[in-house]
Amino acid sequence: MRRVSGWPVAVVLACGLLPLGIVSASRAPAQDTVSFSKDAVEEQSGHEGYYYPKPQTLEHFVSSAITLPESDKIRRQSFVIGMTKQLLDGKYAPGFAIFAKGNQSEKLIIVGMIDGQLNTVYRARALLAELTAVARSTPFFQQNTQPDAATFFDFMKLLGFRQITITDGRDFAHQVIVD
Repeated sequence: MRRVSGWPVAVVLACGLLPLGIVSASRAPAQDTVSFSKDAVEEQSGHEGYYYPKPQTLEHFVSSAITLPESDKIRRQSFVIGMTKQLLDGKYAPGFAIFAKGNQSEKLIIVGMIDGQLNTVYRARALLAELTAVARSTPFFQQNTQPDAATFFDFMKLLGFRQITITDGRDFAHQVIVD
């Protein structure tokens, strides 16, 4: 089995996702606005305003998955490194960049690299749905979840990610707190 940074290539997600095909000719304003609770504001740690604008939408996802004991900072960084390598090795320029931040690399950030992509909550959710479909096909996901019901958020919980932020890199950001 071919591995990238210690992960089976299938787990790192195939670059066949690209191009994503969610390009729009014009930027639309965010469709949903969710007010931040005190807990959500406390979740911020300097990444807002540097890597992405203030999220216009926020959701909490309660996962039934458990964080695997061996899912530490190094595993999360290895996942991101492997996925980035897959994206950069593809036939096309990546439609998004992915990286981990936070003291324990527990915050996943996905930034759209092309104007008009990932600029609404609906496009952000479409990307997450695509990532769910790919994750469900991996042996790692199938062995550690109920793949027919689990989502990309459950996959991230297995790895120990607590927050996922998706942004168009300009005006829009959607944030998911994984509990």
